Amino acid sequence: MVRIGASVGARLPDLNPVVSRQALRRDFVAGVLLSLFLVPVGMAYAQASGLAPIHGLYATIAPMVVYALFGPSRLLVLGPDSSLAPLIAATILPLSSGDPQRAATLAAVLAVGTGLLSVAAGFGGLGLLTELFSLPIRHGYLVGVAVVVAVGQLPTLLGIDAGGETVSVLVDSVGGLVKLDFDTATAWAGLLSLASLIVLGRLRSDLFAVAATVIVAIVATRLLDAGDELDVVGILPRGAPSPAFPAVDWSDVGPLAIGTFSIALISFTDTSILSQSYASREARHVDPNRELVALGLSNLACGFFQGFPVSGSSSRTPVLESAGARTRTAGLIAAISVLAFISTAPDALSTLPLATLAAVLIVAVSKLVKPGTARALLRSRPEEFWLGLICAAGVVVAGPLWGIGIAVGISLLVFLRRSWRPHTTILVRVDGLKGYHDFERHPEGRQVPGLLLYRFDAPLFFANAEVFRDDLTDRIRKAGPGLKRVVITAEPITDIDATADHALLAVRDELEEQGIELCFAELKGIVRDQLTRSGTVETIGRENFYPTVGQAVRAHVRAHDVEWINWDET
Repeated sequence: MVRIGASVGARLPDLNPVVSRQALRRDFVAGVLLSLFLVPVGMAYAQASGLAPIHGLYATIAPMVVYALFGPSRLLVLGPDSSLAPLIAATILPLSSGDPQRAATLAAVLAVGTGLLSVAAGFGGLGLLTELFSLPIRHGYLVGVAVVVAVGQLPTLLGIDAGGETVSVLVDSVGGLVKLDFDTATAWAGLLSLASLIVLGRLRSDLFAVAATVIVAIVATRLLDAGDELDVVGILPRGAPSPAFPAVDWSDVGPLAIGTFSIALISFTDTSILSQSYASREARHVDPNRELVALGLSNLACGFFQGFPVSGSSSRTPVLESAGARTRTAGLIAAISVLAFISTAPDALSTLPLATLAAVLIVAVSKLVKPGTARALLRSRPEEFWLGLICAAGVVVAGPLWGIGIAVGISLLVFLRRSWRPHTTILVRVDGLKGYHDFERHPEGRQVPGLLLYRFDAPLFFANAEVFRDDLTDRIRKAGPGLKRVVITAEPITDIDATADHALLAVRDELEEQGIELCFAELKGIVRDQLTRSGTVETIGRENFYPTVGQAVRAHVRAHDVEWINWDET
């Protein structure tokens, strides 16, 4: 058994635990059924990535075999994905100069680079990088990707001459429709395929819809002898992909490195989210670092077997589950089935119209749009809804990488603003309720005479240190001349940096001049350790740090002979 380091996990899993014959039969049937879905979808994603359809099948076989051997998740399907297609195309097309073989080599290099980054990050325990992508960013990104991929397929779907960026493709496509400047046969094939996928998908299942639509399109093209009028897949190369080490010029390294990093980040984010969601449904835990290593090995296999970068598939994993799969054996069966297809009958899809593949892809990416999530965000957190919308618009207008960068930057600024000027309050006693509560929510509450319980709901750091000082000073001024003691109820304060530490000492000096004591309650141990090392605890006085607010109140009542009954003394 191969060990992969303490940060990744104790051991890579065996291919499968002991399973029953019934489970193996289910896995076999599920794997064969999934392969019917994988073939057209894989070719469609290759087309969207700027590659020949066969590379989509190569990128389907290799990762499923490797993940079946090393992956930690039970049902996760790896393969070509809509979230990566725009990034791959944006990276390789400007460098390939229209040469399909060079485009395939560049894509394979991207897969190798993505694999190396993923494996290294997994061993380094960098699964936490995905925490940069909040729910609004992930949702907005997927919506943007859906628009980019769908719009990019419009010329193929309708037989319109259009190219360039997403916006220009959309404008040219609409213009072609308005001017009736499109290929009639292609448009009929594409629109009928699209209608078939939508209707059959609602009546039966996505798997049935794709299989039925593809078969009907192939048969119709042959019966009508329309192969000369339509752009079709053509005869695919026969047999398994031969292993090869992709090599490029040094001048390509820079652009490929940028694309590799962004693809690796998105690939692991998509895979991790999907893996964790399925694991939580089964009450299981999946180590994100082990997931990252398995993803990296799968991408390396793709690169060495003429594929392109892959990630977890949110469209094919549910298909495998609904087909009755129980273990990773189903994925292995699916990969073997696809390999058997290209080894024995690669010409079976030769008359499949590319317009049908475009329709398959458009329907597939439409599943990425979750209107319910958008409505929930708009209703509960409008600010985050607009953040997701900005991310989607950024992906469409500026490209996936810039769209994500803009959204992450804005979300970090929003977080900084919230921490910069967080909620602050004074705490009061409310009759009939245990503890001390926010005065803004309970204006009927009573303050302890001579005591100000002050809460600051954020870490204390350089950006908000003066905000803390000014707000506390203002509340002390409003408290009036009877104030004897200020207690910082510090449970929300998870950190105090050097700037904030200095501000605390300044506040303490100002209060001392006014004859007011400064105390702390519920300060976290790790934060108190920081203040101890800086000498602030000694300056304020160790006796002025209390484990609970209740103890701080009792100490004040005893020290100043205040008539007050604490809530836990009633």
